Amino acid sequence: MEGDPDEYGDGMNTSLRDRVAIVSMGCTRFGDRWDSSAADLLVEAANACVDGAGVGMETVEAFWVGTMDSGYSGMTLSAALRTDRPVTRVENLCSTGSDALRNACFAVASGAYERVLVAGVEKMNDGPYSGIVRRDPADDGSAPTTTAPAAFSYLVPAYCERYGIDETTMRSVLTHIARKNHGNGSLNPRAQFQRAVTVAQIERSPLVAGMLRVFDCSGVADGATAALVVPADQASRYTDKAMFVKSLSFVAGSQRGSVDPEYDFTTFPEVVESARQAYAEAGISGPRDQLHMAEVHDCFTPTELVLMEDLGFSERGSGWQDVLDGVFDLDGALPINPDGGLKSFGHPVGASGLRMLYECWLQFRGEAGERQLADPTLALTHNLGGRPGRCVSFVSIVGAGLG
Repeated sequence: MEGDPDEYGDGMNTSLRDRVAIVSMGCTRFGDRWDSSAADLLVEAANACVDGAGVGMETVEAFWVGTMDSGYSGMTLSAALRTDRPVTRVENLCSTGSDALRNACFAVASGAYERVLVAGVEKMNDGPYSGIVRRDPADDGSAPTTTAPAAFSYLVPAYCERYGIDETTMRSVLTHIARKNHGNGSLNPRAQFQRAVTVAQIERSPLVAGMLRVFDCSGVADGATAALVVPADQASRYTDKAMFVKSLSFVAGSQRGSVDPEYDFTTFPEVVESARQAYAEAGISGPRDQLHMAEVHDCFTPTELVLMEDLGFSERGSGWQDVLDGVFDLDGALPINPDGGLKSFGHPVGASGLRMLYECWLQFRGEAGERQLADPTLALTHNLGGRPGRCVSFVSIVGAGLG
């Protein structure tokens, strides 16, 4: 799948490959942060980020902030940091933090700025409701009204039917994913859930929707993450261990899948396309062999299963066997969600995409502690927002060096 970086432009070089770098990051602990407001969390993550680069907040030229419901306008960040610099607020469902980074990277690559801070934040627990509950805009009444767990539960029987998997085997697959991610999270001091769980605990937990049980669903968390973005040729001014952007791809779906009788709930077409674009820009032809780790949007355990195939890590219909064979375990051929993923780290919507990059940042620097991988240098992060048939998808490829 070697690609031309100009494939998506009009002859001009629109590729971000090796043009921008992340030179510092900060991340709060995720979880029930009753002691902290959204502003507190932003300050914590942003200060850790600039301190790590050895620069003052006043030297940052512009800011981007991603949040779904924890603030409106750029003042969400400017008030917290007491800055009068330009601040752009981004919202794109669960890909909010990733899309904030994407926009900031384009601003730096264009030459508009040389030092930009991107932050993502969400308070999910101490508002008038808990979790992802929001009022959708008015429509013609044809849109599905199922809850998120119900919508993603459709993936399970659809996958079983298409590939001839019995429910007992599928339950083992989903349990393996949950156990893996909770095990990884138990090694992560910033994770919401820091305790490994057993097969029995997972399979005896209460049902939520369809075959999905409590341990098949990601956590409801508060948290914030921040990144400092600069031109790649200036990265050495800040650190000798920068993280370089190889590609950023974002696809907003047409929502046809929610009403298309041909859609069978065994794939996310938006993910397939965003992955294709990202791999082409980064020069990735064999993602399973070339990548050393991936952070993916495991909002529910069957989502991670389907993503293994949509991202090209498994052949169609074989992802379930790769899961059971341990291919994606921490000590497997391609570790998936070494920090615990949404499942264990938690899912404060605006912060999740940047949190994935934070794990890549730690792993590249050899600072991931007990979950440290052996010399990773190329990684993928993936976010999706929405639900099967009507979602947005983001894919990034980042590396520990240029070239």
